[in-house]
Amino acid sequence: MATSPSSPMSGANPPKMPRFNMSWIYIIILATLAVIFFTDGGQTIGQSTVHHASYSDFKAYVDRGFAKRILVNKSESKIKLYVNAANIRDVFHQTQQQTGPEPCIEVVYGSIDQVEQFVEAERTAGKFKGELAYEVETRNGFMNLLMSIAPLAFFVFLWFFLMGRFGGGGGAGGMGIFSVGRSKAQMYEKGNELGITFKDVAGQAGAKQEVQEIVEFLKNPQKYTELGGKIPKGALLVGPPGTGKTLLAKAVAGEAGVPFFSMSGSDFVEMFVGVGASRVRDTFAKAKDKAPSIIFIDEIDAIGRARSKNPGFGGNDERENTLNALLTEMDGFGTNSGVIILAATNRVDMLDKALLRAGRFDRQIHVDLPDLPERKEIFKVHLKPIKVDENLDIDLLARQTPGFSGADIANVCNEAALIAARHDSKVVSKQDFLDAVDRIIGGLEKKTKVMTAEEKRAIALHEAGHATISWFCEHANPLVKVSIVPRGNALGAAWYLPEERQLTTKAQLLDEMCSLLGGRAAEELFTGNISTGAMNDLERSTKMAQSMIAYYGMSDVLPNICYYDNNEYSFVKPYSAETDRLIDNEVLKMINEQYERAKALLREHQEGHNALAELLINREVIFADDVEKIFGKRQWVSRSQEIFESNSTVDEKDEKEEEA
Repeated sequence: MATSPSSPMSGANPPKMPRFNMSWIYIIILATLAVIFFTDGGQTIGQSTVHHASYSDFKAYVDRGFAKRILVNKSESKIKLYVNAANIRDVFHQTQQQTGPEPCIEVVYGSIDQVEQFVEAERTAGKFKGELAYEVETRNGFMNLLMSIAPLAFFVFLWFFLMGRFGGGGGAGGMGIFSVGRSKAQMYEKGNELGITFKDVAGQAGAKQEVQEIVEFLKNPQKYTELGGKIPKGALLVGPPGTGKTLLAKAVAGEAGVPFFSMSGSDFVEMFVGVGASRVRDTFAKAKDKAPSIIFIDEIDAIGRARSKNPGFGGNDERENTLNALLTEMDGFGTNSGVIILAATNRVDMLDKALLRAGRFDRQIHVDLPDLPERKEIFKVHLKPIKVDENLDIDLLARQTPGFSGADIANVCNEAALIAARHDSKVVSKQDFLDAVDRIIGGLEKKTKVMTAEEKRAIALHEAGHATISWFCEHANPLVKVSIVPRGNALGAAWYLPEERQLTTKAQLLDEMCSLLGGRAAEELFTGNISTGAMNDLERSTKMAQSMIAYYGMSDVLPNICYYDNNEYSFVKPYSAETDRLIDNEVLKMINEQYERAKALLREHQEGHNALAELLINREVIFADDVEKIFGKRQWVSRSQEIFESNSTVDEKDEKEEEA
């Protein structure tokens, strides 16, 4: 008979047999033992019925002459009363065919002497004429053997089970108490299994150029060793969070195509003494077996913190032991062993100097926040899987995200897609991205927050004060938009496009401080009162003034002096109490000067400020174009915008040359 391809009888699709599992054997054994145990002392003996009754019932049955034979089990303190055939229906309410040949009543007794006295009295009275017998044990030989070896078997099974779990046979990743010293590194046999190359790392041209030499060595080590050069042992990726340090390490492994061992610094730290050092040795041993290879330690500051700065007061600190093992391994294996260590941290100032010396981490690769052209490249990478509007201006998105890291930009793209989906849009538009940026910077809009007309006017005057001062200060950040819609904990906000400077002058810092104080100054001038809404502005301006005086030496009283102390565990200030008073006085003087300057600018442009505040009250959100209509075109052009436009012109020229 022919069968169809989808038939169960077809050879192409054989019937699926159940997979064998050791649990079946365990279940069968347990079920068999349960049947043996319960049938022996349960509801039947042979094929006869057994009923349980009280001692009073037992005495009543014997007194009525129902007892045929009485069997006493002293070891279990039980009595079995076998009933006469003529009285089976009276006791069990069943026929003999239903109860079996020898049905009995099982009773638990208290004292064997009382039982014997009672039976003897009944025999004397002529009510019991049967046999009184005794038995010592009712279990059969198999059950006796089983009960004797069961405790030993249980402990043997428990021992092997725990050894299997703790020794690596079970548990997550096979890591148990007897394998706790083994490496937790996740190994990729070929780094290109990660599917990440330098093409996936947008921007960071300088960092990629530095790690390219590591890739070249891993691909062709003889090129360097034949000339007598020493292979670099380690490279430290340094930079703020989210800038792509881990991604860059994966790209190095992907380009080189060598085994890649990845783990975090916290994976070396355990509650057991000596575990961290053991894991370090095990990791390096595995890497040397797979050489050439890469060991990547993320967040190495978890174990590499400077020993002099470690607040542990114990004489045998586990982190120090782990760090010592790492130092020994990095400077202990052969120079040309082919193992390169990459590490990443955003706290390089906390690392031990022995870890950073030449011969261990030979070079530090700085992975900084992306600038304008690099942010444009990062946007292009993260926009590939997103359905965007054809008219989307990526240059605008790059200008709207100053100070954003690669992770922040990825979050912007994802948040914009979620916002577009929430609005049932088919594509992600420019406004979705702008809303996503606002959402990440300021928080979620709270349009339902109830405010009085007086509060709304005070907020509008405050934010208009920021906008007005920034418009007329040369070095203040260019304004993007102003909003009095509550976001997060803020009742209003002004968005700026910060200058991406390599150096910041005193004049630039003073202009930014004056802009920060413009909100409080506007409240005092135009409402005659001040509020708590300026707390964040005051905090930022105070920290800025303290840094200018104590760290940058920008004070007339304390010029050219820096009191910055890198020791975070120092309990003493690096200056005297008199200097402390001078710093406080200078901070107060500098802030008050900029506050008076802000009030003077607001008096000068009072009419425009009030018009801006009224526009804010009516529209809640205004942009730089609206401010330009009131105050006229701003005299100073953003230098970062000039740089970006010049770079964009160069990029367009390069694209045209490539097309030609």
